[in-house]
Amino acid sequence: MMQRLKAALLQRCNNLHIHSLRFLNQYHTRNLYSLPDTAITDELDNQVLVEGKAWSRATILNRPSVLNCLSTAMGARLQKLYTSWENNPDIGFVAMKGSGKAFCAGGDIVTLLSYDKRREMEDCKEFFRTLYTYIYILGTYLKPHVALLNGITMGGGAGVSIPGMFRVATDKTVFATSETLIGFHLDAGALFFLSHLPGHLGEYLGLTGQKLDGAEMVSCGLATHYAHSSKLALIEEQLGQLDTDDPSVIETSLEKYSDLVHLDNISVLHRIEIIDKCFSHDTVEEIIDASGVRARMVDKDLAPKWNPPSLEQVSKDMVEHYFSPLSKFEPDLELPTELREAFT
Repeated sequence: MMQRLKAALLQRCNNLHIHSLRFLNQYHTRNLYSLPDTAITDELDNQVLVEGKAWSRATILNRPSVLNCLSTAMGARLQKLYTSWENNPDIGFVAMKGSGKAFCAGGDIVTLLSYDKRREMEDCKEFFRTLYTYIYILGTYLKPHVALLNGITMGGGAGVSIPGMFRVATDKTVFATSETLIGFHLDAGALFFLSHLPGHLGEYLGLTGQKLDGAEMVSCGLATHYAHSSKLALIEEQLGQLDTDDPSVIETSLEKYSDLVHLDNISVLHRIEIIDKCFSHDTVEEIIDASGVRARMVDKDLAPKWNPPSLEQVSKDMVEHYFSPLSKFEPDLELPTELREAFT
């Protein structure tokens, strides 16, 4: 079901905010590449900071001006750090957080748009190759991982956190898989974790891009713990004092500062029966007809321009094209699946 939705949604191209995003990207590129080589290296390394503790390490996604959006350099640095820490017997577990008001708002689509404009497809593929490989490493990581999801956690931000063992949501957490709202398809592992949600909540979130708060994330299983944001400093301090690689010890520590979850009366989780009824159909067209969400998803003042302009014009051949084998000139994305099994 989710694969079918992904293929249909992939046909849509949205030009919302493209001009402003490209301008911002050009501004960033001009300033970054006018720096000396050593300054460029420092700039890229500073996009992921490291805090060292006695028995653990913490990474900090550090691009607060763009809500910690993920770049190729960040993916490469995360790969390098996590691989070295996994092989280090003196490190028991790893944590991740974001700087500023976001955990991570997703992939850096500004830069991706610039790659597309300049026809720099190798850079584009390297972006996805690097981040997808890191996400796979996290999903098969041999050591406990704690993600502190304080603030915006969307798209790729969910991809670099939800595959880990522990996810702490707060009163400031805002979760969404909003790719379809900007003409992208769901990626970064979203099709996997959304398909494991209760009922047809995954289809609902994937198609509509609707948000969940921290309490809702815990209630549906996207997060493992919930704590008020005022307790984060205590949680980090407690984690930093742990001398363990035992998940049960880490869980006990997190539970010490966890709060009870109370869903708002308007929470979508109170309407799960309606969600199941509307989003259990086999095609996007049937789902749209069953729910009356067309105005919510399509008829907006932002006036997106879709290609094709309607779902009815998405042919079977167009869908199958995205599942066809790549040509001999386009190598597949290779992941270490033969070396390490994903945890289920």
